[in-house]
Amino acid sequence: MRIRSGGHNFDGLSYVSSVPFIVLDMCNINKVTADVSTATAWVDSGATNGELYYHINKATSAYGFPSGLWANVGVGGILSGGGYGMLRRKYGLAGDQVIDARLICADGKILTRKTMGENLFWAIRGGGGGSFGVVVSWKVNLVHVPPVVSIFKIFRTLEQDMTNIFYKWQSVAPLLPKELDIR
Repeated sequence: MRIRSGGHNFDGLSYVSSVPFIVLDMCNINKVTADVSTATAWVDSGATNGELYYHINKATSAYGFPSGLWANVGVGGILSGGGYGMLRRKYGLAGDQVIDARLICADGKILTRKTMGENLFWAIRGGGGGSFGVVVSWKVNLVHVPPVVSIFKIFRTLEQDMTNIFYKWQSVAPLLPKELDIR
């Protein structure tokens, strides 16, 4: 069985195999409930980044979530892979903001962070490199975002000395505010 929460994986992990399999497509399990009073949200694994961002912004413009750049990426996939996103320098990986989850094991038991233990909880957030069951929903911390964000882009190729720019970035980045990032 392959679990697909968006199907955005470049390696095709949710739909390519050398042996027959079934796909559990999570796309219709996509509810997002943001709670501004606790700065948290429950998000189903089939929701996309875009749906998560939309529902958070509908509840408040003061918070966001440090997930990926592409709106069509499934939350279940990005969180189970650790979650490399736009606010990583300031808030870490998206998986670092997961504070609970609901996981269905092969025996049908539903586990939460408390009942699964910290090792399995760590593994489902990108630490395990495998499948440990079906995570149907995630509880995440929301992070403060400023009312105004400035973005600028400078495009360079390897022929335009991009390697040197990255090298210099690595030496100065630790000294810069965590709000400044490069992509």
